Amino acid sequence: MNNLASLLRKNKFLILGCGFSGSFFAKTIRKLGCTALTSSRSKNKDPNSFVFDSENGIVPSEEVFDGVTHILSCIPPNKNGNDPVLRILQSKLESLSLEWVGYLSTTGVYGNTEGDWVSERNKPNPLQKRSLNRLNCEKEWIESNLPVQIFRLPGIYGPGRSTFEAIRNQKIRVITKKDQVFSRIHVADIANAIIYLLQNKDILKFHKIINIADDEPCSQIEVIQYCYDLLGLKMPKPTLFEEVKKELSPIAQSFWMENRKVSNKLLCETLGYKLIYKNYKLGLKNCFLNL
Repeated sequence: MNNLASLLRKNKFLILGCGFSGSFFAKTIRKLGCTALTSSRSKNKDPNSFVFDSENGIVPSEEVFDGVTHILSCIPPNKNGNDPVLRILQSKLESLSLEWVGYLSTTGVYGNTEGDWVSERNKPNPLQKRSLNRLNCEKEWIESNLPVQIFRLPGIYGPGRSTFEAIRNQKIRVITKKDQVFSRIHVADIANAIIYLLQNKDILKFHKIINIADDEPCSQIEVIQYCYDLLGLKMPKPTLFEEVKKELSPIAQSFWMENRKVSNKLLCETLGYKLIYKNYKLGLKNCFLNL
């Protein structure tokens, strides 16, 4: 094990909200010899799981917090637009000797830039209520007395959660919209970028807000076509967004109403993280191999 990995070995992580990104992070950090406990809303058989249900006020037991050095929160805003972790656990977290707290947010806080690039220097301008709520949660975390770092994420994909599943489940909608691009990130790069920053935190300048995105924003149709090609199938004829707009759910519609390219220059050029999957083709090949 290299010196950087050994720096993390004695650390204990609590992952709050163990969905796709949280569980991948937990698995990855355990490989470095860390303890990583993950939250669940109800008891299960996983020995590394603890119960935390903010809606019903069920908080983790005291022993869960013993020796915790790092927290990663992946829990979305509550229905009032506030952060459910801070609402219930802020004073507890502030009483611990935490080295670092991470919060997974969204690049949706940037709003619509009509296809232009956005970086951490851009002022947030959220269009959607859910993105406004996320921005509110970011502010709550930043205003806490915790050593917090915010990670803004675009569309997340990885093995078991990609366009391949939508094609297989026949839930794919092949829609095209002129000049529309999306940014995305493979789940492995979320985990490994955060671990890279933690391993190098003594030598890197600390940034409170960091985008984690790949190098190549592109249209949705390119991604879908590539998946059909890998599967050896013929892609259905695309339909224009304007023609199907009224058939889409409000969430699906909102997905198409914003157009931006997310810059990763702070993470990759300034801070020196090397992406595992620089673009959707490399990332989807990984997903394809894990089908």
